Amino acid sequence: MRLTHPAGGLRAAGARLLALIALATLLLAGCARERLHQQESYVFGTRVELLTWDASDAKAESAMAEVLREFDRLHRAYHAWEPSELTALNDAIAAGRQGIPVSPELAAMLADAKQLAATGDELFNPTLGQLIALWGFHTDTFTPHRPDPVRLAAIVATRPQMADLSISGNTVTSRNPAVQLDLGGYGKGYALDRAAAILKARGVNNALINIGGNVLALGSKGEAPWRVGIQHPREPRPLASLPLRDGEAIGTSGDYQRFFEMDGERYCHLLDPRSGRPARGTQAVTVLITPRPGAGTLSDAASKPVYLGGEAWRDYARRFGIDHALRVDADGRIQVTRALHDRLQYGEGVGQARVLD
Repeated sequence: MRLTHPAGGLRAAGARLLALIALATLLLAGCARERLHQQESYVFGTRVELLTWDASDAKAESAMAEVLREFDRLHRAYHAWEPSELTALNDAIAAGRQGIPVSPELAAMLADAKQLAATGDELFNPTLGQLIALWGFHTDTFTPHRPDPVRLAAIVATRPQMADLSISGNTVTSRNPAVQLDLGGYGKGYALDRAAAILKARGVNNALINIGGNVLALGSKGEAPWRVGIQHPREPRPLASLPLRDGEAIGTSGDYQRFFEMDGERYCHLLDPRSGRPARGTQAVTVLITPRPGAGTLSDAASKPVYLGGEAWRDYARRFGIDHALRVDADGRIQVTRALHDRLQYGEGVGQARVLD
């Protein structure tokens, strides 16, 4: 699992890295602090925030500690660039091995990711590790550069995709040795679902889990729902805020989270598998997933084809059963589905949104 934030070449600071913010200014206003427990950490290369409401000190602290241990386990087990089960699988694929044994958890994750990729025309593509490395978005020490065009074209020509994988039980085979798995666009969402399961098992039924702007809500904050913000992609303020209901998750993909600029052009970490280049045409998309199994995972993975789909973004959202979605195009124009529009409170000075039925 690679969710690192390359420093150096990326022009984003502090809270602007969060596509969605669940900060104290939104969450703590009006709260009796003794009823709210909060813990922060830095995992998956991003800021993680856990909040629980109305649980005892002992229950809240124990449950949140278990969640953070689980996050650390996932980070170590599925890191795409440091030694892990995932790097071992990538090495075996590159060597042309067949029937590679993996853990039951990784097999299930890959099968799920394969299905999600197929739904979105392979625009959600966790096999692009070679391209990610070529652009330099795999490391914390990042130097802005444009890749060698010959090398770029050669990698694109190999067309790695999740459809190249065959998963049988707990074994994996790839028909394409160019597949290099990187679960960075899947892992935060998967971790949201794991956190929710742990909290519920521990009897914590009212919580908010925020992993670098991917957010999942459990229950409520007393008489009020949990409320989160959608980050403006070009200004250090929320574009809008909305209440999250029990079991809902929200995820954003944007060109402002990890990027560099060169000669007046912006190059973001969201790579289009069709061109091998950073995507253009959209500043950000946000999807809200209504309660369903795997809501957290879907909020992370589905936002990628919605973002890369450009003007077809609404169609890609529908493929995943998503009625609540918002897009900010390259010129800053806002398009939003009516289902989401009706729940948003737009920030001051935000331009008029085009509402789509």
